Amino acid sequence: MKVVSFLPAATKMIYDMGLQEYLYGVTFECPKEAADQPKVVRCVLEGKNYSSIEIDRIFSASKAQGKSLYWVDDELLESIAPDVVFTQDICEVCNIDTVCTETAVMKLSKKPTLVPLSPNNLQDVFECAITIAKALGKEEVALRYLANLQQKTDFILDELRANKAPLKRVMLMEWIEPIYNCGHWIPFQIAAAGGVDMLSNPAGDSIVTQWDKVVKYNPEVLVIAPCGFDKTRTLAEMDLLLVKNNWTDLAAVKQNQVYIADFDMFTQPSIGTLVEGIEALACMFHPEIFKADESITAKFINLSESKTFQSSLF
Repeated sequence: MKVVSFLPAATKMIYDMGLQEYLYGVTFECPKEAADQPKVVRCVLEGKNYSSIEIDRIFSASKAQGKSLYWVDDELLESIAPDVVFTQDICEVCNIDTVCTETAVMKLSKKPTLVPLSPNNLQDVFECAITIAKALGKEEVALRYLANLQQKTDFILDELRANKAPLKRVMLMEWIEPIYNCGHWIPFQIAAAGGVDMLSNPAGDSIVTQWDKVVKYNPEVLVIAPCGFDKTRTLAEMDLLLVKNNWTDLAAVKQNQVYIADFDMFTQPSIGTLVEGIEALACMFHPEIFKADESITAKFINLSESKTFQSSLF
């Protein structure tokens, strides 16, 4: 069986479950494990270093013109002749969508099975792992994989209850300029880590959120994790927030509870990386209770401890 993944999260779960022997093609932004795999999906933003504002403008213009930011290498896909293609229909900015995928698949001599993965909440992402493994005839592999991840989230919940930890008032930003709240599965991650984000849109799309709403909400913990940005890239654009009115009045800022985090723990819906995100959030919300291992703590930083941030103050 030959599989092509048009979705980085699906690629990540395939590797996490040890099923990569079936994988014959991926997208340009799939995780490092797939670096040597043929790149079937490309993007006009590939290799560019646009700012948050520029990316938003490019996407808005593309959407207004009815164009896609992504394209498929039709010759490569034809040569692979896949049996299964995994795709998504959640976000046309983050990844190629099902409509574009269907168009590419229609051109193929051999028609593969198209498997869309479009989770809305955290439980849906768990089920996506089963869908992937089942398509490869390996459902039992997914069940073992998920059982291990469930143990990690159960441990966090048990510790929160044992310590009678209060819910933290949180905001997680999916974009800086314009500001986007968080949606889909991320509010469920926040809840699993002992917080609540009243500005979020659970099981729905993230939306533009006005700064005055953020100020009025006054989060105790602010997590900034723009989609597609690692923490270094985000730190380079923090000036966009630091200059806003009332920034220093936010409870999160006063209490040194502003965190910068790698996007892949939140906006890349691989259940393994999302569970890492829950573990990271638990450390941010309740550092007196949780201490994650180095592989997770390396993926986020407290803004007040950032040397880049400190140097910008002088």
